[in-house]
Formats: sequence, structure tokens, C-alpha cells
Amino acid sequence: MSDQFSDQFRLSITEALSTQLYAALDRLEPAPLTQANLDALPAKAQKLGLPSMSGVYQLFRQEPGKERELTYVGKADQPLHKRLGDHLFKLSGRTGISLDEMSFRCLFVEEDLSAVSPEKMLIKRHLKTGRIVWNNRGFGINDPGRERDTTRNKENHFDLEFPIDLSRRVIGLRSGPQSLQSVLQAIKDGLPFNFRFQRSAGFRAKNVIVPEAEMSADQAFLFVSQNMPEEWQISALVGWAIMYKDKQRTYPSAIRYYRTDGVVDQVPQTRRPSKGELEDEVEGGDDQLF
Repeated sequence: MSDQFSDQFRLSITEALSTQLYAALDRLEPAPLTQANLDALPAKAQKLGLPSMSGVYQLFRQEPGKERELTYVGKADQPLHKRLGDHLFKLSGRTGISLDEMSFRCLFVEEDLSAVSPEKMLIKRHLKTGRIVWNNRGFGINDPGRERDTTRNKENHFDLEFPIDLSRRVIGLRSGPQSLQSVLQAIKDGLPFNFRFQRSAGFRAKNVIVPEAEMSADQAFLFVSQNMPEEWQISALVGWAIMYKDKQRTYPSAIRYYRTDGVVDQVPQTRRPSKGELEDEVEGGDDQLF
């Protein structure tokens, strides 16, 4: 309510922060998403006197012959170079995308700003002027857990567009005699996507001979399937792989099953986004890390 001599003033701290964050990022030129560029970030943070090295960042993709596109806006409570390194590692294990297409820019943010969620402010700011491709579409780095294994993904889910690359080499796998448990752990540690497996005392007791160290994920999973008990299976889902004592169980998002009696391929099942999910994408709601 106002009249000729009085009115109301509301100070929006978050709006001011949003404007300044957006402008500060917009002044930066995106750099290739490479390990060398990420390794340079800690020295820059140290020079600025920011020991936590946390902050906000943007990921961009530029496909051949197309304009550069903003794909993701995120924040890192951990050091920025580690969070961006996680994204680099994940993208390296996907089909349909090249790391040469990816770039980033980032801002170190003082710790006391975390409570006002600079990530959400940036997302809302960007959505006023355009579209962020991967936010709210499953582009995350955490292991989603067992309950997510049975999820039927939305048609526009990140994992459906860029499924795991089973042709990727397992880094660190060695040839020769060893326990099946150690082979499974080596596969888990050596792949750029998550491989979750159920522990078993029998795997520690069973010795196998790995024929060669140069194995792809597909070859390694096939080798394990030939040495695991009959009631077990490895299920390669669009976003990660799992191994459980659940032979003949099917998963909506599976692309391939490795069983003792052979390999079975499957077309992933999808679902249409609900009205609420579509609205969340437009409004820039919290991204689900799965």
C-alpha cells in the first residue's frame, strides 16, 4: 500500500546474488573439460585464499556443426575440481557423446553462501532466458542404490540418451590367477560407470584365471558370468551395471544380461514424464542425483 508520501521497500538479497552470480559466470569463457584444466583449479583457489574450493559451475556441449549449448548447472560443496572430475569420468564412459564436445566454467563461492543455494538461483536465472538440457534429467554422479534398479526411466532421461559404454576398457585389471572377488573389485574400480555387486564368501574362495588384462567391460562381464554360480546374473542397465543372485529377473532399464547360459539383450522400457515432472523441468526444481 502506498500514497503520495510513503511506500514499501523490499530488499531481495537472493535476487541481487542471482544477478551477480549470473553476470560473473557470463564474463568467463568456457574451457575444455579436460583433466589438465581441472588440475589447474586448486592453485587458483589457493591464490584467492579459498581453501574449501567449493562453488558453482556450468557444463556446455557443442556438437559438430551446432551452437554451444548449456547442459548442466551445478554446485560443489566439495572442491570444484573433484566434482567436475566426477562428471568428466562419467561422461568418458558413455556412448553417443565425445569429451571433445564438453566445456565448463566455474566460480569459487564463499562457504557462507551455501545456505542460499546459489545453484538454485542460477538454474532459475538461466531458465528465464533458455533451457538447461540435463538438469532434472538424471545427470548425477551418485550410486542411486538398489531401489532405483527397478525404475522405468522417463523418455528424456540422460541415461537413455547416453547409455553406458560396454566397449570401454577396464583400467587396472590384471591377468593370471586371483579370486573372483578381486576380479569383481578390479572391474568396479576400473570402469567409468558404477558397477555394484552383491558380496559373497564364495567369491573370495573361488579362484579364477584371468586370460588377459586388456578386457572391455563387455568381455569382463562375460568372463565373470562364465565363472559365477548359476543362480547369479550381471545386468547392464542404461546408467550402471549390477550383479546379484537374481537370475531370470528382468529390469526395465536393462540393455544386456550376462548369465551362465549366455548373453541376452533387451530394449529398455520407458515412461512419459508426468505433468509434475515436466513442470519441475520448466521451473528448475532440485535435480535428482541418480
